[in-house]
Amino acid sequence: MRDHELYARILEIQPPWRVRNVELRPEAGEVHVFITTDAESLRCPTCSKASPGYDHRERRWRHLDTCQYRTILIADLPRVQCAEHGVVQVAVPWSEPGSRFTALFEALAIDWLQESSLSAVARLLHLSWDEVDGIQARAVARGLARRQFEPPKRIGVDETSFQKRHEYVTVVCDLDRGIVLHVADDHYRGSLDEFYEKLGPECLSQVVVVCMDMWQSYIGATLEHVPDAYHKIAFDKYHVAQQLGKAVDQVRKIEHRELHAAGDETLKKTKYLWLTNPENMKAKAAELFEPLKQSALKTARAWAIKETAMMLWDYSQRGWADRAWKKWLKWALRCRLAPMRKVAEMVRTHLWGILNAIVHHVTNAHAEGMNSRIQAIKRWACGYRNRERFRNAIYFHLGGLDLYPEAARGTHTKA
Repeated sequence: MRDHELYARILEIQPPWRVRNVELRPEAGEVHVFITTDAESLRCPTCSKASPGYDHRERRWRHLDTCQYRTILIADLPRVQCAEHGVVQVAVPWSEPGSRFTALFEALAIDWLQESSLSAVARLLHLSWDEVDGIQARAVARGLARRQFEPPKRIGVDETSFQKRHEYVTVVCDLDRGIVLHVADDHYRGSLDEFYEKLGPECLSQVVVVCMDMWQSYIGATLEHVPDAYHKIAFDKYHVAQQLGKAVDQVRKIEHRELHAAGDETLKKTKYLWLTNPENMKAKAAELFEPLKQSALKTARAWAIKETAMMLWDYSQRGWADRAWKKWLKWALRCRLAPMRKVAEMVRTHLWGILNAIVHHVTNAHAEGMNSRIQAIKRWACGYRNRERFRNAIYFHLGGLDLYPEAARGTHTKA
């Protein structure tokens, strides 16, 4: 079998395309495969009608390596003069429009990107950072275009930090499928308005619950767009626990300063004892913590208020949960511990959404898990310079998308 026949078979080149020549260039470490087509067989890529050639220009595509040599496909790519669509460039079967890589090479790069950072993939495949970023961006665009829309029933909304200085993006995920549905550039009301407007009234009527933290922008957008949202918005247990934990720590700091001034070091180095979930506490820590939580310390009282609130999420009936939370609120609002009273006021204002979360048996654990994975992706990449690349990375890794070029779907081998 001659070399051009071998490469025609490997590349699955079929008429009207054919391999004209193959050149090995050891000094450059490359194999050049020259591909041509017959002028009389040119067709418009839009309507497939036979059309006369207009002009041609040499184009190159990087393909999978041949042994230790980079493989470069080279073709004089024609443009045709279509009577209906004007001058258009002929499509090639081995690559997608706008790419300078074959479909199989992009599939390989996508496999690597799912396992490593852009910089690492660029280094290993001998590409520039921008070339790898382009492969990822095209993969996300393909995936979003192919995504089969399924109206979400249970939605999780969360914000995640993009950079320092309180810069955030909004991430909306499907709690049932565990995938990211939407990424917006900030965490203001318009971010969620955009998502709801894309869903449309019919899909929004099928939404059963929207789990979120107590961010007024998200609440306002949901109340406006989602029918009967007052009974569907669920405030996440994690957010309430986080606020109560911060309040306990504030009480500890205030009390520690007072005790330290009097020469009492009881609360010294106890921060994480108060913040650790008792179920996850190691035996030695639990032994140290036992006399502290049983003491008359203000911090112990704050901790007891927090732990009692955490037990109230186990109710299943709205009426029982409502009575239990209101009883807890009376205790927390009369406790004379300012940080705890502040959180209690927040809970009282948003109790309706907390009760919704209890009735729907829903938490934002999926969204919080997504947040953790997004931050891991950001650390992996050592940060992102702009929001578009950050958004693409989120969709690429967490969007549940079909990322591969059409010509490579189902044929490529995982790296």
